[in-house]
Amino acid sequence: MDAKDILGLPKTTHPLSQEKKSRPPKESQRKPDGISREVYALIGGVPPLMPAIEPSQLKKRPPSDEKITWQWLPFTNSARKDDLQLYHWVRVVNGAPPTGDYSFAKYNKSVDIIKYTDEEYDKYLTDPIWTKEETDQLFDLCQQFDLRFIVIADRFPSSRTVEELKDRYYSVSRHILIARAASPADVSGHPLVKEPYKVTQEKERKRALSMVLSQTKNQERKDAEVLAEAKRIAESRARMVARSARELELPVTFNDERGIVPGESISPLSSTVAPSTSMDNTSTLGTLRLLRVYLRTYALDQMIIAASSSAGLRTIKRVEQSLQELGVNLKPRVPTKAVCSEHLELRKEILTLLNLQKELQYKEADGSSYRDSTYETPGTPKDRTFVPDSMMFGGERVVKRDQKRKGPGRVSEAPSSPAQSKRPRKLKATDL
Repeated sequence: MDAKDILGLPKTTHPLSQEKKSRPPKESQRKPDGISREVYALIGGVPPLMPAIEPSQLKKRPPSDEKITWQWLPFTNSARKDDLQLYHWVRVVNGAPPTGDYSFAKYNKSVDIIKYTDEEYDKYLTDPIWTKEETDQLFDLCQQFDLRFIVIADRFPSSRTVEELKDRYYSVSRHILIARAASPADVSGHPLVKEPYKVTQEKERKRALSMVLSQTKNQERKDAEVLAEAKRIAESRARMVARSARELELPVTFNDERGIVPGESISPLSSTVAPSTSMDNTSTLGTLRLLRVYLRTYALDQMIIAASSSAGLRTIKRVEQSLQELGVNLKPRVPTKAVCSEHLELRKEILTLLNLQKELQYKEADGSSYRDSTYETPGTPKDRTFVPDSMMFGGERVVKRDQKRKGPGRVSEAPSSPAQSKRPRKLKATDL
C-alpha cells in the first residue's frame, strides 16, 4: 500500500518526467607512493608544490662507516670586504667540517666600471653641460650601486633625469673605449660601441609604455577589436589578390612611375556613354581594384576594351582612323591619370559622333524611300497621281467607321484589315 491507495487515487503509470542525467565517471587517480592517504585527500589530487621524495630515499639508511652531525660553525663570505664573521648550521661528516668558500658567494656579481684619468677627461670627455665633479660623482655612484640608475638618480646631488645620467655614462665609456683602442675596428663589436644609447628613443619608449599602462579595460578591448578586424581585412585582401592573380594570370608588379593603386584608378566615364558600356567599365574597375598594384597602360587597355565592347570591329577601326586623322596616338606616350582620362573621353566622343552619323544616314534613307514611294494608278490620266490611303485621311476614317460598327463589349480578336483605297470617281463634263 502506498500514498495513492490511502488517498483513493487511481494508479496511473507516467513516464519519468526527468531522467537522471548520467554523470561521466570520474577518472580514478592512483595515490602516489610515499604520501599517506590523509595527506593525499587534503590536496585533492592537485600535484604537490614540492617534489615528492622517492620512498627508496626515505628508507635508505646512511652508511655505517659515516657519522653525520650538525654543528653551529662560523663562516666568512669572500664577497664581503669587511671580513665579517657569521655562524650557521653545517653538516659535518665524521667530525670533519666542510672546507671552501661560502656557497652563496658565487652569486655576488659586480659590474666592471671603466675608469678614466684627468688627462683623458681633458682630451676626450669635456662637455659644456657636465662638469668634471658631476662626472666623477656619477661614476662613483655607478660603481657603488652597480648601474642601478633609478637609485643613482635618487642619490645624485644635482637634479638630473635618469635618461641624462645614462647618456652621460654610456657616452663617456664609449669615448674611452675608442680612444684606448689601437683602431676603431678593434672595438667595433663591443656592445657600448655597436649599439650606442639614444636618449630620444628611450624617452619615446617610456612615453609609449606609460600610455599602454594607463589604458582602461574598455580601451584595451577596443584596441583588441581593431587589431582583430585589421588582421581579418588583411587576410581577406591577400586571398582576393591571390585569387584575382590566378584568374587573370598576371604577376603582381611593384609600383613605378606608371603604376597606380586601386585608390588612384581612372576616373569614371561621363554620362554620355551607354548604360551597358558604363556597366562594363564598372566591372572592369572592380576587377582592377582587386590588384594591389598594376600598370596604368594595362588599365587603359582594359577600359578601352570595355568602352568599345558594344561597337563592332569596323567601328573600332574607324575610331582609330579618326584618332590618326586628328594626330593623336593610339596609346598615350605619358599615361598619367589625367592623360588617360582625356584619351578615354576623346574615344567616347568619337564613338558617339560615329553613331550619330550612322543614325543620320538611316533617317535620310528612310526619308528618301518615303519620297520615292508615290505611284500612278492605271486607267487614270498621266498628269494625275494618287497617293496611298495610308498617307491620306480616308484610311483613318474607314478604320474609325469599322470601329463604330462593332458592338459594345465586343473585341475583335482578328487583326484589323488595312484601309482600302477608294475607287476614283468618274470625270464629269463639268470637270473638264
